[in-house]
Amino acid sequence: MLASLKTWWATPLVGIVGALLASAAHWPLPWIIGSMLAVIFVRCSGWLIAEIPNGRKSGQWMIATSIGLHFTQPVVQEIASHFPMMLAAAFLTLLLALIGIAVMRRQGMGLTTAYFAFMPANFAEMIQLGMRYRADVSQIAAAHSIRLVLIVLSVPPAMFLLMQLSPGAVQPRPPAEWQWLGPMLIGGALVALAWKRLGLPNPWMFGPMALCAGLTASFDLRTALPVELSQYGQLMIGCALGSFFDRGFFRRSPLYLIKVVVFTLTMIASTFLFAWGFGWLTGMPVLSLALGMMPGSSTEMYLTAEALHLGAGMVTAMQIMRLIVVMLCAEPLLKFWLARQERTVASRQQDNSD
Repeated sequence: MLASLKTWWATPLVGIVGALLASAAHWPLPWIIGSMLAVIFVRCSGWLIAEIPNGRKSGQWMIATSIGLHFTQPVVQEIASHFPMMLAAAFLTLLLALIGIAVMRRQGMGLTTAYFAFMPANFAEMIQLGMRYRADVSQIAAAHSIRLVLIVLSVPPAMFLLMQLSPGAVQPRPPAEWQWLGPMLIGGALVALAWKRLGLPNPWMFGPMALCAGLTASFDLRTALPVELSQYGQLMIGCALGSFFDRGFFRRSPLYLIKVVVFTLTMIASTFLFAWGFGWLTGMPVLSLALGMMPGSSTEMYLTAEALHLGAGMVTAMQIMRLIVVMLCAEPLLKFWLARQERTVASRQQDNSD
């Protein structure tokens, strides 16, 4: 335990300093972006501070609770009324990813590696599937790490710029009602443990969020997590994201990393374009649609929506819909693609033998 503490004791301190500096500079989402950049900087300088044990889980637990509290009855009714649009947006995001994967295949990447590296789904599940299909796991991890960090660094500032809103603006929050929040936090942790035991994906995000959303919608609660707990959650997630990077990461296969950056930026630009199209068709706010369709983490997109007053419940629901669609379709689509590839190779071999 003591040996482990030596590797990560400084990580939260570095993250807090980065968050405070980002707050002073009026950056958007300072507690996640500032902490992440500070940890990356320190690790790249040669001091390999480690990820905080269970830090990301506890951060997700806090943010998931906060997300669930947005699912009031009016929000749930709005989501239900826009369900077909949300489903169409999820499939469109999947289609964009498949087109990008096909392009990467033409650049010489192996199918399974390209597929799991650029599929806009949960980091851990894509790595597990990549291992099952004998893909290059290091490239998959690198692609997802860069995708998450690029989206965190580019999307919130772009949103604040487009809305001409000061990142330092304080959003009014409902009061924290601990007679509800206390049981929700404890219950959320228990649900997360049960979720994990059942082998369901992303337990510390989806478990507490499902419990809190169900209770909030059932009793039409109007409460919020205290800002300090939200900042703690962002800090833990920012430190965890920063811990993926060091000098060696950026030195490995720079051409591949450049391809990942180009792919991610193209996906971001395409998402904004299609969100504009959906907004024109449905009359919904374009920026809310863009955040809902963005191939990033639901946590960061929710936090951006909350800070910009953009309907965090709708954005979160669209992100969850995307994850469900991708997770349900990813493996069957890959099997179909691999079978088609095998038939093509067999046909060419037959032609050559003739």
